[in-house]
Amino acid sequence: MLIEAIRLIVTLATTAVGFMAGRVVPDWFRGSEVDTDAAIIVGALIGAGVGYVLGGLLGRTVRKGLERAPDLVARATGPQLFAGTFGMLAGLLVGVVIGFPVVLLLPDVVGWPIAALVILVLAAFGARVFATRAPDLLAVAGLRPRHPETAAEQTTGGLVLDSSAAIDGRILELCRAGLVSGDLRVPEFVLDELQGIADSGSKSHRRRGRRGLDVLEAVRDTPAVRLQISPDGFPGYAGVDAKLIALCQRSGATLVSTDHNLVKAAGLRGIPVLNPHALGESLRPALISGDRLSLTIEREGTEPGQGVGFLEDGTMVVIEDGGGLVGQTVDVEVANALRTNIGRMLFARLES
Repeated sequence: MLIEAIRLIVTLATTAVGFMAGRVVPDWFRGSEVDTDAAIIVGALIGAGVGYVLGGLLGRTVRKGLERAPDLVARATGPQLFAGTFGMLAGLLVGVVIGFPVVLLLPDVVGWPIAALVILVLAAFGARVFATRAPDLLAVAGLRPRHPETAAEQTTGGLVLDSSAAIDGRILELCRAGLVSGDLRVPEFVLDELQGIADSGSKSHRRRGRRGLDVLEAVRDTPAVRLQISPDGFPGYAGVDAKLIALCQRSGATLVSTDHNLVKAAGLRGIPVLNPHALGESLRPALISGDRLSLTIEREGTEPGQGVGFLEDGTMVVIEDGGGLVGQTVDVEVANALRTNIGRMLFARLES
């Protein structure tokens, strides 16, 4: 509708220009047999055709600009936008002062369409901008209480879950055991990330994404936990990790994540972090030098002669001189234990 309105106004203006040109052209060829009526008709038709094309191009350009208008003010606060409104009004006032003589000097058939076009574009632009930030503008004007910009500002504390913790799944066991209770928030951008992983072309990624969504659904059914999907957008931050850190900083919430890099970055910023993986590592039974185990050697190690096996909890055990016993269940004695960033590793030797 906007495009057609702009096209109509431009077409009328260019038709009027063509009409006036058709009246003037015969005077340039005095003594010739130029028909004034024919020149007027041809000039009007040419002007209408040019206006129809230019009006469509201008209308589409204006519409694209109006569609981008909300993005231009997405990072602006209500007071900033309110101040910008006064700037726009001042610009309109200056435009009227400058444009008024132009309207008086130009013929009515040209001046009024141009004025109507300017008014239409500015009115549409202002309407889109005001509609985008209407709550903030009303709040600044004192017409209604100011609403929080995001759910993060509305709720403080609590836990914020990221996609890695949902995929890990141990948060569900913590909720069922009562170690995690109360409000557990999942931002919409985390939910979108899980959905994107679940729709991935990779089979392993799809499996991980679906597991994360299933874990969230099971957590929602846990009586002690109130799972909340919060519409925190944070458009000024690039990437899910940056948005999570900003959300936790702004709300004072505890981040629940198993992402090693994210946990480190959050810790450096003073954000409380709950890492289910680290918690699980700390709750595993402590094995010390001299303890005896029975396990199956599943593969050869990286060093010659080494074999590798795994405990039921996933702990890797490197067995000295076990490389030739792949597939066999053997008794070993723990020689040393090493804790790394990715978990615990045991070194053992075959019992004699």
